[in-house]
Amino acid sequence: MNAQHQPTGSAYFLTQETQQSETRTLSVLVSNEPGVLARVIGLFSGRGYNIDSLTVSETEHEAHLSRITIVTTGTAHVLEQIKHQLERIIPVHRVVDLSIRAREAGNGKPLERELALIKVKGVGDNRVEALRLADAFRARVIDANTEHFIFEITGRVSKIEQFIAIMGPLGLVEVCRTGVAALNRGSEGM
Repeated sequence: MNAQHQPTGSAYFLTQETQQSETRTLSVLVSNEPGVLARVIGLFSGRGYNIDSLTVSETEHEAHLSRITIVTTGTAHVLEQIKHQLERIIPVHRVVDLSIRAREAGNGKPLERELALIKVKGVGDNRVEALRLADAFRARVIDANTEHFIFEITGRVSKIEQFIAIMGPLGLVEVCRTGVAALNRGSEGM
């Protein structure tokens, strides 16, 4: 494959152009110690893989374990390669492809939610419309004055994207998003 057909910034993509890209959600259980997140992120950046969403937090305080949730896009081959490379990093205890697990269980996709804080200027008719739309999207007003609102909205990524797009013409000022948190349905854990 010559360099003209490779995605920008990476010499590691050696897949056929006919392979379909897909988005997957990976859950990575790691030791909560300095440098682990940098090593995981370094794996992606060093190989030219993109991260669409990233969240991390300590989930088991007694065992000092953190859970990293990564949403990434690539061909099936590239995504399997990413998973295997993550498993080889020493402080990584477990890597689960939540998207594959959900499909195997017949659920289609894992349960994914995101939180966003959205600041909107609001005066006159735009103020009334912003409040009406926020109510329709079940967004909460967490700060307001006579010139702006800050909304808190939780939901699927598509819902948040749609809310942001609708707020754009009404005076969107700023957006802060948490990234995707995801779990699979059922009684089994990671």
